[in-house]
Amino acid sequence: MAKQQKPRAMRQVQGGGLAAMERLEQRSDEELEAETKFKSAAYAILGARAAERYDGRATRAYYQRALAAARPQERMQLRRMADASIALAERRAGDLKDAVTRLGQAPPTDRQLLMLRLMGLVAPPPGSSVLLRLRGYALILGLVIALLAIGLGLAELVSLPFGGVGIGGGIFLGIVIVAAVLGVMAFLGRRKQARARAAAAAGRR
Repeated sequence: MAKQQKPRAMRQVQGGGLAAMERLEQRSDEELEAETKFKSAAYAILGARAAERYDGRATRAYYQRALAAARPQERMQLRRMADASIALAERRAGDLKDAVTRLGQAPPTDRQLLMLRLMGLVAPPPGSSVLLRLRGYALILGLVIALLAIGLGLAELVSLPFGGVGIGGGIFLGIVIVAAVLGVMAFLGRRKQARARAAAAAGRR
């Protein structure tokens, strides 16, 4: 399955320490943790990165530190950034769309929001109820079975001119076919993301 581009919270604000975010974004997590001059910007970037890993607890913690280090005039925008990042980390597609819109940024696409909703079903946020986690496991199992069934069907179809194939061989060929298709989709998805990042970088120049 192609890796989908994740919706991201807006990280750029005007004025003050947070205006340094674009320069700081190229730094490693360790360098950002050690930042002393622009602490609020560094913690906000770390919070956004945690959100992209869907780590809600770390996202909240980093933004709390960012707010504590921010100047009063920066805090409203920083809270909006926190709302967007936390909604992303907790897979709350509707809240993410609203929060990103309040930031003044174009909201995530319908496709990105759909993928986020699906991820929320398959991998609910930490602290979710047992029923929600069991539902996620059941969906993953159903997806694996569906992919294997599709792969088996394709293997049977391909092998028909050669006299067909047994169940064992069909399952093996099906796994190979599905793995190859997912690999190609992931490769194409990464290339698309690389082009999007290059275009965004060119637009900032």
